[in-house]
Amino acid sequence: MKPRRYQLRKDAVAIIERGHPWIFREQLSSAATVFADGQWLRLVDGQNNVIGHGIYEAEGAIAIRMLDRGATAPDAAWLRTTLDAALARRSELAKHTDGIRLVHGESDGLPAVVVDQFGDTAVVASYSPGSDALARYVGHALRTPNVLLRPARRRRGPPLPARTLRGSPPAVAHFTEYGIPFAVDLEHGHKTGTYLDLRGLRRYLTTKVKQSAHPRVLNLFSYSGMLGRVAELAGAREIVHVDQSERALAFAAAHHVGDPSKHKYVNADVFEWLPELDAGEKFDLVIVDPPSMTSKKAQVPGVLAAYKKLYKAAMEHTSSGGVLIAACCTSRVERAVFKSTVVQTLGSRFSLGEDIAPEPDHPVGFPQADYLKILAFDVG
Repeated sequence: MKPRRYQLRKDAVAIIERGHPWIFREQLSSAATVFADGQWLRLVDGQNNVIGHGIYEAEGAIAIRMLDRGATAPDAAWLRTTLDAALARRSELAKHTDGIRLVHGESDGLPAVVVDQFGDTAVVASYSPGSDALARYVGHALRTPNVLLRPARRRRGPPLPARTLRGSPPAVAHFTEYGIPFAVDLEHGHKTGTYLDLRGLRRYLTTKVKQSAHPRVLNLFSYSGMLGRVAELAGAREIVHVDQSERALAFAAAHHVGDPSKHKYVNADVFEWLPELDAGEKFDLVIVDPPSMTSKKAQVPGVLAAYKKLYKAAMEHTSSGGVLIAACCTSRVERAVFKSTVVQTLGSRFSLGEDIAPEPDHPVGFPQADYLKILAFDVG
């Protein structure tokens, strides 16, 4: 795509010079409104020096997503080099799993584009309509046998359907992680199909369950049951999965169960079901991993209030000597704020045992990319 020229204000130039990948709408002049969504821009300063190139976003708080800095315009060679560098950073992880996030958006230099590999199938997704074209370019540059493209959700109009870029992507994909097989619902699953970013939590569960005496596990917001599969294989005696998606629970039962007698499925809204759970129901390990709850800063106080109610209810069903896992994938909730909120809610009986770091294929290249927080609390 041929870039068009746009002159930045001084404050926007300073942002690029600091290395941040976003320019916000309030930092643009009204001249930017002539650009179409997804237009590639050649960004210049007040002296007409080219300082970088970016993608224009017609809606939302983020107005320009940076492609690259410097005067050279991004081209096919730039894309190949950027993609190859991202793949090389995953080479060590690839020794242990073929379920890998190959591209993680701005943190890998490809704004608003993610690529998840599940065995011989890759799912390319853009989380901003302006980056749909870049996502297509990335998809065609991949060497994976099967490539599926998921365009970004539009603010207006019906969602665009997924399309095949190469091969024959299956309805259900498969991958192996540290020797454990998993299935992915490519046809109806969330986002790219499943959550590879929870790999660190799956490793933690494997170790923690093995150290326990056949614990009873409560898996809230269980989705497709991958955490339950890990818990069963590690020795859990019972896993109770709770999710509001009947399809996700059915997928879990069909693909992530060894011994069906160890699994119980509850189709319910966790926020309504958990406070009504009988007080005598206790679990040795409670997993609380709600979905993202807002993308708007103004709604953060309400989200924190919901978290407090959720974790207050969860703590009442965590056995003494057990573990409560608190997770948050709402990017607008900062790590320190989430941690302090949960610590204050749980009180002194719960001590933080582990703060599970982001996985290497989900690098945190700038502050806003630090979206996933996973805290494991030991109960006294």
